[in-house]
Amino acid sequence: MNLKEYRSQIDRIDKELMALLEERMDVVEKIGEYKRERGLPVLDASREAEKIKNLSSMADPSKERYLIDILKAIMATSRKMEAAQGPEYGLLGRKLPHSFSPMLHKDLADYDYELIEKEPEELEAYLTCGSFKGINVTIPYKKEVKPYCDIVTGVAEASDSINAVYRNEEGKLVGDNTDYYGFVYMLRRARIDVTDRKVLVFGGGGVSGTVVLALRDLGAREVVVISRRGENNYDNLDLHVDAQIIVNTTPVGMYPNKGEAVIDVTDFPMLEGLADLIYNPQRTKLVLDCERIGIKACGGLSMLVAQGARAAEIFRGIQISEAEIEVEIRKLEQATGNIVLIGMPGSGKSSIAKVLAARLGREAIDADEYLAEKLGRTAEDIIRTDGIAEFRRLETEVLAELCANKACIIASGGGAVETPANYDIIRENSIVINIERELSELPAAGRPVSQADGIEAIYARREPIYKAWSDFTVVNKEIDKAADEIIDYLNRR
Repeated sequence: MNLKEYRSQIDRIDKELMALLEERMDVVEKIGEYKRERGLPVLDASREAEKIKNLSSMADPSKERYLIDILKAIMATSRKMEAAQGPEYGLLGRKLPHSFSPMLHKDLADYDYELIEKEPEELEAYLTCGSFKGINVTIPYKKEVKPYCDIVTGVAEASDSINAVYRNEEGKLVGDNTDYYGFVYMLRRARIDVTDRKVLVFGGGGVSGTVVLALRDLGAREVVVISRRGENNYDNLDLHVDAQIIVNTTPVGMYPNKGEAVIDVTDFPMLEGLADLIYNPQRTKLVLDCERIGIKACGGLSMLVAQGARAAEIFRGIQISEAEIEVEIRKLEQATGNIVLIGMPGSGKSSIAKVLAARLGREAIDADEYLAEKLGRTAEDIIRTDGIAEFRRLETEVLAELCANKACIIASGGGAVETPANYDIIRENSIVINIERELSELPAAGRPVSQADGIEAIYARREPIYKAWSDFTVVNKEIDKAADEIIDYLNRR
């Protein structure tokens, strides 16, 4: 045969190969979708090695090494195709067991937004071959995505952190930072002024650079980053007890390790405000400790919503107002937290809880009734038989269990506020409502503490605590009207 005939033969084979390869790619797409739905990794190294071994054994030994190279190239391309598959919009991370982001973006901009889990070895294929339009980026990829971006915005460059990647009109990948906007919103909303203040930033991770940049732009006099191994660390905090503002960017205190804190806030006598970027729980130990001593403090939920709103604006080309952001913050607070009613025995907490539950579509739980059902003994019996100290211990256990369930309406026992440890338990993930009622209308029958101490004396002791522990107080004259006032407060807080 001459060269033309050989080439014609090659063209025919290539045409057949293209048809087979296209058929293979159709199957690869289905495999990729199957793996993504079940959270399976793209790469199965042992299967690939076995497949190459088996196929190469069928080849002519003189051509084996060339065929192996072709097989490896086909498999690598298939992996890229699998890794590149995914939704148009979503959150990219390594492990995303739970996130509020899909609900947040659906509410703010009415579009589908999914969680996208990728292993480090899948990152390049996803970013270079993916068809996504806009993604947020979380741990551990906020720095790793930068080499794949064609354009990096000024804020992302200055903070050395990218948490949003999107395609512009020319199809170029743009790396941006919406955490900056979210953090500034968070401080402004909490009325924490950093101007001319000394600020300590705990943590040197992915978002720390963004926080430092924002603080400097907002006019902080001095910004000191505290890390485990840096020049400023946990062993020389005594050099910085003059800090006026503290920002926590570490995961210390985040669910499930609630109740932990990077520092004792009482070690900082000049402290004016604290911002904790953690949003689960809504109030960390750091925030609660500040509340107790009258220092402004906020958790990270408002930052989460504000940065998400900014990302949605960029991805979808829309405008989202601050009023819409505030509505979403309230919605997430209520969707992820409880409403706990405190107040004197007989003030109507249980009745109001039932009305609220019916109107808000939640479960109402009376803490004393729950305890009685759990132990097969009434609160009155426990107090008379085992003493008030034992009842308070059991009451704390029950409150911890109930408040961990979230999205419930809990009527607490009247004396729950007399156990200091219950403050953190109740306020950690709850909006707390104080129910007041005329003392003359409070019954004492069947209430051993009220009978022993007298209602007036108990009220005098507890009333300041009810006020200090609550976010809002309502006077219960009529059950329905009290519920109306609470719902109105929830909608405008």
